[in-house]
Amino acid sequence: MTLYLRYAARSDRGLVRQNNQDSVYAGSRLLAVADGMGGHVGGEVASKIVIAAFEYLDEDVPAADMLEALRDATHSSTQHLREVVDERPELDGMGTTLTAMLFNGQRIALCHVGDSRAYLLRDGTLTQITHDDTFVQALIDEGRITEEEASVHPQRSVILRALNGADVEPDLSMREARPGDRYVLCSDGLSSFVSFETIHDGLAITDPEDAAERLIDLALRAGGPDNVTVIVADVLDDDESASVSDSPVVDGAAGNNQGQRELTGTTPAARAAIATNNDRAAPRDEDETPDDSDEEPKKRKGKRLLITLIVVILALIGLFFAGRAYIHSQYFVGVKGDNVVIYNGVNTTIGPVRLYSLQEDTKYRASDLNEVTRSDLTTGVDATSLKNAREIVGRLAKQLLPLCHTTPDPASPTPTNPTPTSPAPTSPAPGSDTASPPAEPSSPPADPSASGESGASQSSAPQTPGVTCRKER
Repeated sequence: MTLYLRYAARSDRGLVRQNNQDSVYAGSRLLAVADGMGGHVGGEVASKIVIAAFEYLDEDVPAADMLEALRDATHSSTQHLREVVDERPELDGMGTTLTAMLFNGQRIALCHVGDSRAYLLRDGTLTQITHDDTFVQALIDEGRITEEEASVHPQRSVILRALNGADVEPDLSMREARPGDRYVLCSDGLSSFVSFETIHDGLAITDPEDAAERLIDLALRAGGPDNVTVIVADVLDDDESASVSDSPVVDGAAGNNQGQRELTGTTPAARAAIATNNDRAAPRDEDETPDDSDEEPKKRKGKRLLITLIVVILALIGLFFAGRAYIHSQYFVGVKGDNVVIYNGVNTTIGPVRLYSLQEDTKYRASDLNEVTRSDLTTGVDATSLKNAREIVGRLAKQLLPLCHTTPDPASPTPTNPTPTSPAPTSPAPGSDTASPPAEPSSPPADPSASGESGASQSSAPQTPGVTCRKER
């Protein structure tokens, strides 16, 4: 049975950003969302390039080739990004996320890099089917923080993977399509500011266009601090295919923001955005002479810009110190060279940056410990505090290897000087009938087993320092 997609796509710059760096493409065979980053212009360029590299996939692709087609498009977009940066060095640092879905009428192939998301609503249950490539998600996966802690973590916006010209392998997966399924692709402008439960409630609307509009409205009501992009796509069977349109939707930066709506001012954030937009006065004729009434709006605009700048600077300072305080409150026990040491910070490295520093050295050496403990320390043993880290170090005494025993050289023979004795007479004395009896030995013969026991006690099995024993220091 051939299935069909009925889809709707929307993209909005939000209530704070002055431009939209998201790009979106929705067609009968391809759905894709890209969230650009890298400066005022770089993010737009990156998301456009990636969407353009995927558009050709909006056609029938055999199921066996779907994942490879997505991989090839990802590599092609990476190469194009690299070439553009070579031609325009000022764009160095631009990048974009990507979440794309390829549909062939029966199966769905998913391609993902970054923190944009894909959800599946099936039989009333909403499931996230992509995995965020973010720093906080890595901490959640390692059990270091909870979902609630991640939502307020100072580094929650740090992305570990993106399409930026460097070689990257996307996450690829395949699933069966079912009639009645609803797929949602979105940028983090929705998922970071609207709760999972609220998104689920918004998807209760039957029509995909109305549902997409509802999700955009929810993001704007949450303050709209970021660009927000949404695709809602329903899987239909033959009986419902008459309501399906084949016309693709291109919006956001890739579509020159053709779907951008006028702000209505229904929230304080929207009213603030409208006020900012209204302050952009139209250019005057050259002959027009400004009067005194123009000065007051200019002063108010300058004051607002100054206040906004101060608020942004204070927020950045607050985030910096909050992140620094969190990192400095963390400890773990690890190794430096062969030394067991205590580190202060988070046991994580982001690129060339280590989020930890040496707190103090200890008296223990990793090579003196058993293999299991040494392996744990090489990975790093987390501690709740400096005191707890020292307690962990204190328990290492029980994990020490036994001392290596040195086998002594065989003892040298000790020379003996027998006491001279008078020679025994060889003939009986005159008048005697018999010879004198031989003299008694001065001492009993040495026990031949004595030296053998001593030698046996000194021999032992072969020992290897750092493996079966430790050197005495």
